[in-house]
Amino acid sequence: MNVFSSPEYVASAHAFDTTRKAEWLAASLSRTPIRDIDLVVPQPLTATQVATVHDIGYVQAVQTGIPRDLAESQGFAWDDGLWSMVLASNGGVVAAALDALEHAVSGSLSSGLHHARRERGDGYCTFNGLAIAAKCALDAGADSVLILDLDAHCGGGTASLIGDDERIWQLDTSVCGYDSYESSRRASVKVVANAVDYLDEIRASLNMVAKLGPPFGLCLYNAGMDPFEGCGTGGLPGITGEMLAERERMVFEWCREHSLPVAFVLAGGYVGGQLTEDALVDLHRLTLTAAAHPA
Repeated sequence: MNVFSSPEYVASAHAFDTTRKAEWLAASLSRTPIRDIDLVVPQPLTATQVATVHDIGYVQAVQTGIPRDLAESQGFAWDDGLWSMVLASNGGVVAAALDALEHAVSGSLSSGLHHARRERGDGYCTFNGLAIAAKCALDAGADSVLILDLDAHCGGGTASLIGDDERIWQLDTSVCGYDSYESSRRASVKVVANAVDYLDEIRASLNMVAKLGPPFGLCLYNAGMDPFEGCGTGGLPGITGEMLAERERMVFEWCREHSLPVAFVLAGGYVGGQLTEDALVDLHRLTLTAAAHPA
């Protein structure tokens, strides 16, 4: 299984989980490999590719830092490395999507995607690689795309970008109402308030979309680990590492049962409170392990 990563994923000088965790995961895989995973450097996106989803004025702001408030609208201090970071990281999402269409499962150590909107960033997300990759997959021949978002926070940015394309669906099960939106036929959002309901809600949503949606050609999986009870940004008491491991097994098994190619990204998960860097890496490794070795 190919997993896309690059030193450019962490090129920004702004030190934060979203701008550093790809390096942590890559180092972990070097020290303790997961069988059948190959790290591959993706081709970065171009400004033209990003502008298929985002306003050109916003794209230029991220590239140049002018105007500064727009360039920093995702919450990061701007520097020259931000541009190369987001082109590489979002390029990895596209590469994983196209690779999954050929090899059934792929991934990228990308994060910071689903809150970004057409004209600005938000919530540590600069460009919305999920929306970009969905459109690239459609251009490559996928009839329709399902974006499965299991980050702690809702993916309102993604919903705002895919609303006019009947071929893209979004299934969003969160534990925090940040960036929520009104559900529609193709974009369903649920905010779970009780941990005992979490896995059942995800299972029910997957079964629902399998019945109501078209025969999807690709699943883009935003695999957030911030629902974890020890994560101070979004965590829900009662959601344990064991539950998240079961969630990952469920998702990849569901995709396999439906012969659905799947490309995953890392999404949320933040050091602090009861969550150390090593513990966060271990949580994200649950996704990698389940993807490489589905039950």
